[in-house]
Amino acid sequence: MNTKYLIALLAASSVLLASCSDGMTDTTIGTNDDIVVVESEGNMDSMDNMDDMDPMQEEWVMIGGAMMVPSKDIVDNAVNSTDHTTLVAAVTAADLVEALKWEGPFTVFAPTNSAFDALPDGTVDTLLEPENKGDLTNVLTYHVVPGAYTSADLSDGLVLTTLQGDTLTFSYDGDVWMVNGAIIEIADAISTNGVTHSIDGVLLPSMEDESMDEEEMDDDMTNEDEMDDDMTNEDA
Repeated sequence: MNTKYLIALLAASSVLLASCSDGMTDTTIGTNDDIVVVESEGNMDSMDNMDDMDPMQEEWVMIGGAMMVPSKDIVDNAVNSTDHTTLVAAVTAADLVEALKWEGPFTVFAPTNSAFDALPDGTVDTLLEPENKGDLTNVLTYHVVPGAYTSADLSDGLVLTTLQGDTLTFSYDGDVWMVNGAIIEIADAISTNGVTHSIDGVLLPSMEDESMDEEEMDDDMTNEDEMDDDMTNEDA
């Protein structure tokens, strides 16, 4: 994991969701047929001084019945989407709210509520339990990439490393962008500290390497015990 971003995540881990809700509105302008997609070449310099912009004059993307505007950060935009309440609850449970309000920039691939609903029964409830906070953090940081990547910056076969440490692979099929097989349903919601893409699936990091490491550790401990027994028998 990128050390700079890891430090930021750990430093912000105790901040509550209430800290990000001040000054938010539920104003909805337009409909899904009126989406204005913000495109760039990955240059986030234009994010500077956006706090003073009038939302009515901004380019915006409609997600979950809410206007995602460049003058708000990733979290303040996300909490207004009715399609991402499960994701917001998960980010809150993992104490990652303030980390995602950090200056970044980040690119977030945001699963919809229906994406979480498609997981096996009980998966979300289990992840939200306090004792599973580590696993939840592992899953959520797998949806975040350091840097700001709009759809204009993606390419077929592109591989990006997430904050969790594993990689995401992008593909293009017809006119649809996908990340690890999940469809990017709405792209390029620009915020002050990055970009959000709404996706139709939950991305799950591989646990294979970690499991192998645990098995190897068990084998090593078994071998050490056997060596100790042999040495004891020789001394006797």
